[in-house]
Amino acid sequence: MRFTRNMVRNSRDYTTWTWLIALGFAWVPATSLAAEPLALQGIMKDMGRNMQVVVDGLSREDYAMVEKAALAIAVHPQPPADEKMRFMGFVGSNAPRFKAFDGETHDNAMALAKASKSGNGEAAIAAFQKIQSSCLACHQAFRKPFVEHFYGKAEVR
Repeated sequence: MRFTRNMVRNSRDYTTWTWLIALGFAWVPATSLAAEPLALQGIMKDMGRNMQVVVDGLSREDYAMVEKAALAIAVHPQPPADEKMRFMGFVGSNAPRFKAFDGETHDNAMALAKASKSGNGEAAIAAFQKIQSSCLACHQAFRKPFVEHFYGKAEVR
């Protein structure tokens, strides 16, 4: 039987369908997903570009540029819901740890934006160092297994 969106929407137990779909995605082999880049990859690349803008802005003391890039890092887009479910299904019990890294990045980026807005170079550099540390910790914990699972190879850049 083929389920349509209307059938799921009209279902009294929408949550059950959502979990069943999420579990189904968790079991999809990585090789079948390798050809389809995830939105998260693009989001991470954009965040990396914004990190480079921060470095450039800090080196030139262009705090308006730094503030703008920091805000873009802090309020980065989220992946689509189905992709989030696939990822959270993959990280499983480590989901709170991943969310904590994302929260740290947000908080540190907001601190960077605030320091930049006030023109406080030392505070801006300290906040940027904290963003770098939270990014590095998250990447060390999740990047390699994520890329291997979803792309079937050791590294995607």
